[in-house]
Amino acid sequence: MPVSIRSLATVVPPTVLAQPDVRDLFARQPGVSRLGLRRIRAVFDAAAIDTRHSVLAELAPGAAGGRFLDAATGTLLGPSTGARNDVYRAAAGELFVTAARDALAAAPGIEATDVSHVITVSCTGFYAPGPDIDVVRGLGLAPTTLRQHVGFMGCYGAFPALRAAADACRADPEAVVLVVAVELCTLHLHAADDTDTVLSSSLFADGGAAAVVTARPAPAGTALLDLDRSGSTLVVEGADDMAWTIGDQGFDMVLSARVPRLVEAHLAQALKPLVGDGEHGRGLAEVEHWAVHPGGRSILDRVQSALDLAPDRLDVSREVLRRYGNMSSATVLFVLAEFLARATEQPASVCALAFGPGVSVESALLTLRRAG
Repeated sequence: MPVSIRSLATVVPPTVLAQPDVRDLFARQPGVSRLGLRRIRAVFDAAAIDTRHSVLAELAPGAAGGRFLDAATGTLLGPSTGARNDVYRAAAGELFVTAARDALAAAPGIEATDVSHVITVSCTGFYAPGPDIDVVRGLGLAPTTLRQHVGFMGCYGAFPALRAAADACRADPEAVVLVVAVELCTLHLHAADDTDTVLSSSLFADGGAAAVVTARPAPAGTALLDLDRSGSTLVVEGADDMAWTIGDQGFDMVLSARVPRLVEAHLAQALKPLVGDGEHGRGLAEVEHWAVHPGGRSILDRVQSALDLAPDRLDVSREVLRRYGNMSSATVLFVLAEFLARATEQPASVCALAFGPGVSVESALLTLRRAG
């Protein structure tokens, strides 16, 4: 039997940040140069994002402020990495549990007692006992549930998690795996007007998603995403162009302007082992849907160019970016959730992509269908 994603659930924290409000907040910070001000306005306005979500209610206009913002002066504060991680520990667990519970509730024929494995994903905080144990305890899963955490892999983290889930199900056809990704990127925002900081401040957001993965037969009519194949390619000359490191005042992103160009230059070649080149596989032209992690507008533009896609082929990814921003590893699951909701009786191929530190190009070929 094929291994399938039987359900996908998404969750975001309640605080909604409008992009113009976040832009103006960063533009008002002390020490911003004239060049920096122009950079902030240009980058935020070109991001193709309307709204993002955050666990930091104090960032919303008119909020009382707190550890991250001095409301009286409108100045962003610089809490330590430890203080930021304290917020992660307090807020992330609830999102992990909520996403996992919602995914189980949306999976026909699957109960909490069926879950054999839990795989959690995050790169924006750490604690132990960790989110895998939060999910087991929060859902009342068996204490013998096998657990794994995929940590600090950046925006592509959902792919190795789904690969591990598929491997578990192929080894045991009765396995039911919960994959849960939660990222609280806004905990690491800080004020500066250099290009990397402005770019990350304009893009990143908080959110989570969960998938139920199993090879068990599904009830007739159930929407499914079969996990057919996966691939991974490392663009070694991009090792210094995308990085995620731990600093004294939060985690620091390196995201150079070369990344979209590197993706464009290497993507088609990276996908050949997965989809073939038209001679030894179905070929790129025969992929019906593209579920691309919306790392940013320029990333999506370069993917479209590299694969010679019609403008509407990335509409789902662009809509997720517009509504939610870049939620790191959880974001591609938001895109896949949109496709799962559109499943029809006619099977269709889906190619999912994400990019991260390395530069790593992660991919998966799926079949979107309804169970017969």
